[in-house]
Amino acid sequence: MSRSAVVIEDDEAIGGLVAAYLEREGFAVAWERSGGGGLAAVEQLDPRIVVLDVGLPDLDGFEVCRRIRRERPTPVLILTARDEEVDRIVGLELGADDYVTKPFSPRELIARVRAILRRTEPEAPQVLELGDVLVDRRARTVTVAGEQVPLRTLEFELLSALAESPGRVLTREELLAHVWGTTFPGGTRTIDVHVAQLRKKLGRPELIATVRGSGYRAIAPAVVP
Repeated sequence: MSRSAVVIEDDEAIGGLVAAYLEREGFAVAWERSGGGGLAAVEQLDPRIVVLDVGLPDLDGFEVCRRIRRERPTPVLILTARDEEVDRIVGLELGADDYVTKPFSPRELIARVRAILRRTEPEAPQVLELGDVLVDRRARTVTVAGEQVPLRTLEFELLSALAESPGRVLTREELLAHVWGTTFPGGTRTIDVHVAQLRKKLGRPELIATVRGSGYRAIAPAVVP
C-alpha cells in the first residue's frame, strides 16, 4: 500500500487545509472535489486513508463510503458539518473508522488519522535489514557487520524511515515530516546534512542513493565488502 491519502472535499478552504496537514505528515495527497473523482482516485492509488466529506456535489459521502467499503478495507475518516447523532451512527455503520464534525482543529484531525492507522495497520517489523546493516527499532540500535554504530536520535529516525521502504524514493519533505513531525524551519537542507552524516557513520555510502531532484532511497547492496 502506498504512502498516499485521498481527500474528498468540495470546499476549497477546508480541502486545502486538510491536504496541507496530511502532506506535513508525509502523505502524498490526492484531493478530489467530487464523490466520483474520489472513488476513481481510491481505485487508482489504493491509499492508506481516505478523508471524506459528506456533502458532495454528486454522490453523498455516505454513498461514497459504502462503495469504498464494498471494494476494500481502506480506513475512512468522515468529515462533515452535520452534528446529528443519527448521521454519526449512519457513517459508522457504513464502515467509517471515525467521524469529525466541522469546524475542527487540524491537529485533532491529524491525531484522529494517526489513531486510525495505529488501529488498522499491522505492526511494522521491529528489525529492518539492508545488507549487513540491521536497524532494531525496539532496542533503537544499529549494527553494521555485527558491530554497533552509535547514532543520534534524528539520524536513527531518518535511517529507519529509509529502511522501512527500501527502493522507494522518499522526498525531502516526506523525510522531514517523518523525522520532525512537521515542516522544519531550517528547510530541507537539513536532510542532506543528516544523510551525509549517516553515510559516513555507517561506512556504507552506497546504502542511501540520491535521486536528483526528488530525494533519497535506501538500497540493500547485493555484495557488502
